Amino acid sequence: MTSNLPNAQPIDLPTADDFSAEGGVHWANGPYSIKRHGTTITTCDSEPVQTPGCIQAHGVLMAVRLADMAILQISENALEFFGIAAAALLGTPVVRVIGAINLQRLQSMLAHEALERNTVYAFTMDTPLPAQANVQALDVCAHTYDGTLLLEFEATGRTAIVGDRDFFIRVTNTVNRLKSAVGVRAFCQQVADEVRDITALDRVMVYKFHADNHGEVVAENKRSDLPAWLGLHYPETDIPKPARDIYQRIWIRPVPNAAGPLVEMTPLANPDTGQPLNMTHCALRGASTMYTEYLANMGVAASLTMPILIEGELWGMVACHHLTPTHFSHALRSACELLAQVASLQLKATERVEQLAYRVKIDSVHQKLMVKAAREGDLLALSDNQPSLLDAMEADGAALYHRDRWWCAGNTPTVEQLDGLAEWLNARPDFDSSTCPAYVTDGLARDYPAGHAFANVASGVIAVRVSRLRRDLILWFRPETPQTVHWAGDPADKPMVSGPNGMRLTPRRSFELFIESVQGRALPWSALEVDSALRLRQLVMELVIAQTVQLSDNNVDLTASNIELDAFAYVASHDLKEPLRGINRYAHQLLENAQTLSPGDRTRLDSLMRLTLRMDSLLNSLLHFSRVGRTNLEFESVNLNELVEDALEMIGVCRKDNTCRISIPRPLPIIECNPVRVREVFSNLISNAFKYNLHDKPLVELTYIDKGDTALRQAAPPQTKEQIIYCVRDNGIGIEPRDFEQVFRMFKRLHGHDEFGGGMGAGLTVVQKVVQRHGGDIWLESTVGEGSAFYFTLPGTLKANP
Repeated sequence: MTSNLPNAQPIDLPTADDFSAEGGVHWANGPYSIKRHGTTITTCDSEPVQTPGCIQAHGVLMAVRLADMAILQISENALEFFGIAAAALLGTPVVRVIGAINLQRLQSMLAHEALERNTVYAFTMDTPLPAQANVQALDVCAHTYDGTLLLEFEATGRTAIVGDRDFFIRVTNTVNRLKSAVGVRAFCQQVADEVRDITALDRVMVYKFHADNHGEVVAENKRSDLPAWLGLHYPETDIPKPARDIYQRIWIRPVPNAAGPLVEMTPLANPDTGQPLNMTHCALRGASTMYTEYLANMGVAASLTMPILIEGELWGMVACHHLTPTHFSHALRSACELLAQVASLQLKATERVEQLAYRVKIDSVHQKLMVKAAREGDLLALSDNQPSLLDAMEADGAALYHRDRWWCAGNTPTVEQLDGLAEWLNARPDFDSSTCPAYVTDGLARDYPAGHAFANVASGVIAVRVSRLRRDLILWFRPETPQTVHWAGDPADKPMVSGPNGMRLTPRRSFELFIESVQGRALPWSALEVDSALRLRQLVMELVIAQTVQLSDNNVDLTASNIELDAFAYVASHDLKEPLRGINRYAHQLLENAQTLSPGDRTRLDSLMRLTLRMDSLLNSLLHFSRVGRTNLEFESVNLNELVEDALEMIGVCRKDNTCRISIPRPLPIIECNPVRVREVFSNLISNAFKYNLHDKPLVELTYIDKGDTALRQAAPPQTKEQIIYCVRDNGIGIEPRDFEQVFRMFKRLHGHDEFGGGMGAGLTVVQKVVQRHGGDIWLESTVGEGSAFYFTLPGTLKANP
């Protein structure tokens, strides 16, 4: 084929015989044509829908070179509309078809309007120039694409079913009604109602795309005798990616007769560039064979589709169906196009209003949570009482990991499952992201196979970390979606038919309701919910930092106060001993002259001597306690077995004597500690075990609970989780639970001064002080009449068992 352009050199163009499937698709060596290659499609994603090579037969498409306004390509049905064969028009000036007046209008538009990839109405040809053409008046639309002018000629359609309505007024009224809709669903229904009122088509649907690109009919207005499709879901393949991509570039897609013939462009390739003609913005663009078959399977003869775009992204579509072929006039299309643009803008505003209300609710809960946590000085305020974390998000459960344990609200996995999930989460890189330090999913089991076991409570998860050092976490959970998705036909149904090049894919023929249970998937988290979780994380971290600063200041003040208190106790106890010795000396002298005293005075002097001795003992205990708090502890490697033997010797107990029973079931470990003070701990606890005992042969057992003995650590404080626990157990008189805290108070005895050998009541206070100075904890278990067990930790470095 050669060009008919004046003075042009012959250009060799590919013909149909040049197209082959060698090395790929059938049209790999030349331009695609629906008429020639449409039945060779094996997958919708491979079809070049932007360059179909064909147009719908109800109009004429013409490609014109901008430099000289000569016709480069034209649809092969030109004879039907203009009375001149397409081949005869190639290379000739476009004025031959449109006339001088319309050419001037066109050139003015090219000079003053933005036509690049923007189709606009140009003019109406009331009488086609070629006299022999016997067609009605034609509306002409124009746009440019990469240096080529594209003109579309279509019948005006003045006899169409919509007549000559004043679409501007109708759209204006529609816009006013759309503004009154409250909520996204109500807004979509209003759009469906308004579009059907304007178009009078048989069915209008608003179709929303989900995150996985499958679609759902969220609003519908239809003829009363048609089946309802509201709520049906359609798989992603029903509207493949190439089609979705085009809808991000155009505002309307008319197909007035899905079963109508297709007309091929002559030639298929642009003679200047050798490239196929891009028809993305052409209303006449030929419809894919897959799409027209799909419409036929649904019993639809004509369709009109408008995208709904939010910030350039395809949110959904307005899909209009008619059961008989119809004509979509330019006026109707313009009205629908404007409505689609307005609906996109208004939907964005409606979504924002809906999201704003949700955000206000979440922010209000967050504010209350932070006030409560700041007032109580602890993050536990986030998980208990009202409001809680569960009120800040539309979730079924929430969990906070804090102070080495889980605090839960609502429906959550078990503690063991949460521990496993937290370990997996902390190993992921999500929390290190600078933009979104969170893990978000609506299908946990896809990433974390162990999540299958608790999908019924935690298929959807948002997780944020609020402390890097302690690895504190906040998690929200949504269960596996209990609803069913109603598919319009089986989404897995992909029927095949025989084509000229073998079997090919065809659209689904079954539109019966197909129900598929959604397993392992939760309702997806919105961007607003993820953002709210991140903002709560930031608030919590700021609160923790503020509390840390306050705690640091308090610790400085407390340390200073303790130093002053210890110094006061030392000075007071030391200085009081001197006058006490003087009182005792004078009382002793008076007793030496007892013959001159009455019996009553002698009794009073005996009491004075006894009281001075008790006062001296109290001062010695106070002085000793102050020294325990004031002296620096020097740690060294200590064999606790040897240390216990020294403690027994100090209190005068021999393990070989028959007066008591000392049991050490297994050797005690070697640790880093201060031997003098730790010896005092054991000597005090062992001597108390003997003292407060009514048995002839008291029993004292010294043992420890290792880190792995989880069954024996149930009552241990959470902070001792990774520490060895030491135990001194006896079969003594026991202690009432109400007195567990009292026994550690200074000079607090639970019995009379002279009962059970007397004493000052300072021993356990010193023990607690020593344990705390080693960074440990002490607590007890006891049963009255059966005995007591004192547990404590000494978090020194474990060396080895002897």
